Amino acid sequence: MGNLVVVGVDGSSASLAAVEEAAREAQRRRAELRVVHAFSWPVRPVYAPLDPAPLQHLVNEAAQRAKSVAPQVVVTEAVVTGEAVAVLEAESRAADLVVVGPRGMGGFIGMLLGSTAVSLAAHSQCPVMVVREEPDPAWPIVLGVDGSPVGDKAVDFAFAEAALRGAELVGVHAWIPDYAPAGSGVESAERLVAQALAGRTERYPEVTVRHEVLSGETREVLIESSKTAQLMVVGARGRGGFAGLVLGSVSQALLHHALCPVTVARGRP
Repeated sequence: MGNLVVVGVDGSSASLAAVEEAAREAQRRRAELRVVHAFSWPVRPVYAPLDPAPLQHLVNEAAQRAKSVAPQVVVTEAVVTGEAVAVLEAESRAADLVVVGPRGMGGFIGMLLGSTAVSLAAHSQCPVMVVREEPDPAWPIVLGVDGSPVGDKAVDFAFAEAALRGAELVGVHAWIPDYAPAGSGVESAERLVAQALAGRTERYPEVTVRHEVLSGETREVLIESSKTAQLMVVGARGRGGFAGLVLGSVSQALLHHALCPVTVARGRP
């Protein structure tokens, strides 16, 4: 899997942390890494010519950071004129993964969760990883499972990522007994998780998988699970245990509040 990983940079410490994780991802995937800075022209006209040197220096510094983390990875650089989300959405069309930090400055001015990261996760043509502090690599990857067809993209990504990292995978489904359909118990929720993950265990026999059906509201359950995860993976939207999962509900809550990196798994239409 994977020929291209794209990382958005702006010179902030958060984006440099994203660069380091993107370099590790490219190394795992034996992929090329593309370091991109989005530059928006000011609203008021500027008559003095733009000096591109500081922007090129910013991107070059990020590329050098990536090479220090993963010397074998081929790294390319680009300064692209445009608004951050539009630039990275365009980049995502040829990418296998886009990586960003949770907030930023400069080319990603105003990059707070609720703006660039969430908008990108909503519109990207490939999975988007939002990086926070580097978690313990001994911890598992946690996958939010809801059994929806769209959720299959998250399942596929989580298994492949667990294989690349040599990590345990924990499939988590949130279940509230008071709201469960009449006559259905926890066994039906456990079957849902098993069915959602079926087939991948044969494809990825090296991945150790655990199933967890936890009582509670979905967002609270997954945020709690993120405390001891190296990565949280969710789909862009869903149903059932993730009723109404669109960006702005469960996935947005995780992008805001999870205590580990989060990947929102999307695919090309």
